[in-house]
Parts: sequence; structure tokens; C-alpha cells
Amino acid sequence: MKFFILVSFLICGALEMVHSQSNVNNDKGQAAGGYDLVTYFQISGPQKGNDQFVAQHQGHAYYFINAGNKALFLKYPDRYLPQYGGWCAYAMGKDGTKVDVDPKTFKVIDGKLYLYYNKFFNNTLNKWNQDEAKLKAKADFNWLSKHNNK
Repeated sequence: MKFFILVSFLICGALEMVHSQSNVNNDKGQAAGGYDLVTYFQISGPQKGNDQFVAQHQGHAYYFINAGNKALFLKYPDRYLPQYGGWCAYAMGKDGTKVDVDPKTFKVIDGKLYLYYNKFFNNTLNKWNQDEAKLKAKADFNWLSKHNNK
């Protein structure tokens, strides 16, 4: 029985890691999983946005907890947008694939936001932390060469 449950989790996890054609992780019309990107840089930490404060940026809807955060994002979007289009930084560094993330599993490095997959006993932030410099360099290369970020 335990084996069946483990296999089910692995299959479900693999299905969530399906390669996407979009350069922005946009789940159900909500970029960044509907989380307010500005809150990642605040003491409160990541918070789910509100549909009263939605901003469109490059064809994607971003949600915020208040008008102030929405205004900050619109004024400085590059300051708040997650790296690699909001796809898992570890997967981008490992092999360049676009893998969904857990919006609550994140890291800010040199003022930039990085998001990670964290489901089914697989927290990729822990793996990232074991070899961050190498994975970040590979992720930057993979993002630019495989996904043509511009």
C-alpha cells in the first residue's frame, strides 16, 4: 500500500512538472500564483494578492494586497518580477526545464526573487542551496539560451 501511495505522489509530481510554452509561469490567469510580488521583499513575506488590485504587465495579470504594492510594481516591475519567468530556479539550473513552483518557497539573492518547486517531499530550494553558484550560472545560461527571455 505504501508503495502505491509513493508511486501516486511521484506521478502527480511529474505531471505538475510539464514543460510549458509560456515564458511566464501563469497559473489560471494569475502570474506568480496570484501572490503579491512586492511582499516577497517585505517583512511580512509572500502573501496572496487580491482581485481588487490587479495589474497587467506584458500580457499577464499580477495580483497585489493593496494599491501601494500595485503602484510600486507598476513603477518598477523589473525589481519585483521573479527570475526565469517564475519557473523553478533549481530545475532551470539543473536542465533548463520549466517546472511549476510553490510560491511560498523562495529566496532573494542580490535583490532578485527566485522561486522553487516544493511538493511531495521534494523541496528544490534545499538542493539549490547545496550548489547555488553553479546552479545559478547554469540557470542564467539555460534561461537565455533555451527560452529566449526577450
